[in-house]
Amino acid sequence: MIARKAPLDADAVLVRAAAWRVALTITGAVSLLVVVVLVAAFSVVLTQIPLGDLLHPGARETVVDIDGLDILMAGTLIGVAAIASAGLLGWLVTRRAVRPLVDALRRQREFVADASHELRTPLAVLDARIQVLQRSLASADPHAAVVADLRADSRALIEVVADLLESIEVPKEAVSDPVPVVPAVESAVASMGLLARQREVTLVIRPSGDDLRVSMPASSLRRCVVALVDNAVKHSPAAGTVTISSRRDGRHVLIEVTDEGPGIRGISPDRVFDRFARSAPAVGGGGSSRRGFGIGLALVQDAVTRYGGSAMVSATSDAGTTMRLRLPTSAAPKH
Repeated sequence: MIARKAPLDADAVLVRAAAWRVALTITGAVSLLVVVVLVAAFSVVLTQIPLGDLLHPGARETVVDIDGLDILMAGTLIGVAAIASAGLLGWLVTRRAVRPLVDALRRQREFVADASHELRTPLAVLDARIQVLQRSLASADPHAAVVADLRADSRALIEVVADLLESIEVPKEAVSDPVPVVPAVESAVASMGLLARQREVTLVIRPSGDDLRVSMPASSLRRCVVALVDNAVKHSPAAGTVTISSRRDGRHVLIEVTDEGPGIRGISPDRVFDRFARSAPAVGGGGSSRRGFGIGLALVQDAVTRYGGSAMVSATSDAGTTMRLRLPTSAAPKH
């Protein structure tokens, strides 16, 4: 039986084509520089020896007498020409190399915008129907609490979609009103409670005595914490514990999510927040085999970066992993 190679996906073909273009362009650039140097050298020689004598040398010996100043001037001109050529060609090579990346980012932004916009109306209809259902239930109805949770989840989903839509146009280092950290963290943990119970994972919030506030929209902060908690639950063993804590660190607020999984495997911890980066399946030492697409943590990094923060893996080992959000602290609004 003859094994066949799996066909390359579109991204691999795009990267390979870009690599070939860059390689060919660099080869052409180096060749051009070599030709320039050779032409310059031949020009210096021809200024001292007539072309006829060079092609038809006589019996007498030809002595080339080159003045030192001529050598310095020729070398300077050749160097300046080579530097200018290298700079120009480097700019052209870079421009051609990043063009596929620019196209990919443009398509990504268009997809996020289109998907977010198309989801707004169905989510609004869903929220309205949940409101109708909620109003039709008596306060003593045993299903009232579940419907209230559904309403809260629908509102949170609407906020997430709106946040994604706004993030397309929000520049980096954006400014937001001060938002309390603890309520956003508690809301995010509460929304992940059902998934945690299904995995038999306990969520624990370490109380913070400080009035922590950050300049980041509550919906964005909540979305980031949900992503980290979801990742921690996914990589936690059954009967494990995920701990969420927040504290002040100088002029920053640190939000940490710690699991008891087997640690990050198959990828460097520095690359966990890169787009499409995925670790090895979390099996054999705790956690589920459910794997994501390497997008959730990248969106977290994008969100916190827009507001002057950062996301990182602060610790990872066989005993578990701690992921940290670091955001600039903000004072409470004045009334």
